[in-house]
Amino acid sequence: MTRLSGNERAIAVTALKHAAPYMRLFKGKIFVLKVGGEIFADSEHTNAIMEQVGLLHQVGIQVVLVHGGGPQSTHLAEALGVPTEFVAGRRVTSQGSLDVAAMVLNGQINTRILAACRDLDIPAVGISGVDAGLIRAHKRPPVAIEGGDGSLVDYGFVGDIDSVDADIIHKQLANGLMPVISPLSADPQGTLLNINADTVASALAVALTAEKLILVTAAPGILEDPTDRKSLISYVDLSGLARLRANGSLAEGMLPKATAIEAALNGGVKRVHVISHKVPDSLLLEVFTNEGTGTLVVNDIDNLTAAEQG
Repeated sequence: MTRLSGNERAIAVTALKHAAPYMRLFKGKIFVLKVGGEIFADSEHTNAIMEQVGLLHQVGIQVVLVHGGGPQSTHLAEALGVPTEFVAGRRVTSQGSLDVAAMVLNGQINTRILAACRDLDIPAVGISGVDAGLIRAHKRPPVAIEGGDGSLVDYGFVGDIDSVDADIIHKQLANGLMPVISPLSADPQGTLLNINADTVASALAVALTAEKLILVTAAPGILEDPTDRKSLISYVDLSGLARLRANGSLAEGMLPKATAIEAALNGGVKRVHVISHKVPDSLLLEVFTNEGTGTLVVNDIDNLTAAEQG
């Protein structure tokens, strides 16, 4: 056992004392954690985030992890000669790109996360929205894009969620397991559908009456100016989010995140956090300190505690 210096012991004890109230507060509560696929592109980032997830699990927080896989899907699609198209920050899913998504999400990334969990002794089980009808969805009809020219966009094999069977997840949590969920579903006829991972995480958070929805991404949080990483917004509410959308601050991939955040908060989730995996231990800092590292989003800023606004 490594001996700590007097200063190191003092730091460790102080950290534990500061974290203890949060451990008591969140023990037994459900956190839905959405982690972007780019984080699982290498073992270093995978291990870093999963070590933090493991600590949450060990202190009694019930974690439900939803993962994306966009960068890996794009890379494999390019290698296979399958065109990749995005409209308003959302991927258009052709039959070819759907096949790629299934390989990447249910195969490569889900399995990689489960392997990391095995190494960390996290009792995890990998599933998708298809399993046992966890997520029931229908194929999205052609839609007009907000702020566009009025023409309709066909997103292909993209699903819109009809319902979530929360009992499937509750049973796994009751058995001490951590669900690791890929954002695929199917319609009633069994047609496979790709769903934005932020949307899946939001719907699960609402269905599970989760204490928190945490979106882990490459961005530092929500930015006032998307070109300036120093313009991080520490906390914002739904009206502020609407203002950011109106003035163009929510660009590209942040647009579907904003929609997912709004759906979660309107559905009863009290706190949504947007944090960066590039900040060391960002998940632990966001959960176990007042300061946090990213952006906290709530229904109304006036309901924040003084400590949260500090």
